[in-house]
Amino acid sequence: MNLPTMTKADLVEEVIRATELPRKESETIVETIFESIIQTLKEDKKIEIRGFGSFRTRQRRGRIGRNPKTGEKVEVPAKRIPFFKPSKELKEFVNGESSGQPAPAPAPTPAPR
Repeated sequence: MNLPTMTKADLVEEVIRATELPRKESETIVETIFESIIQTLKEDKKIEIRGFGSFRTRQRRGRIGRNPKTGEKVEVPAKRIPFFKPSKELKEFVNGESSGQPAPAPAPTPAPR
């Protein structure tokens, strides 16, 4: 199933719509936010946006992997990876809980014949 995707250009359009600022200034706002997040993570600092979530880096251990083409063992080095943890409020909103309505029930599965 192909879900619709919001792109950086869509975010710029949203800033234009909400603020009525010119496109160039709206692009600068979106770019500045992303650059700030990236720079803070590079400095191994945590970013917390209340009501939205937090960004930080996690250390991934090195391991032995396999080359899928040859099956040969390959050493995968340790590295830092970005990690996002959504806030409780964001989780509730996504699940329809914050608007006072219950989360939608899962679709019933047909009985086997």
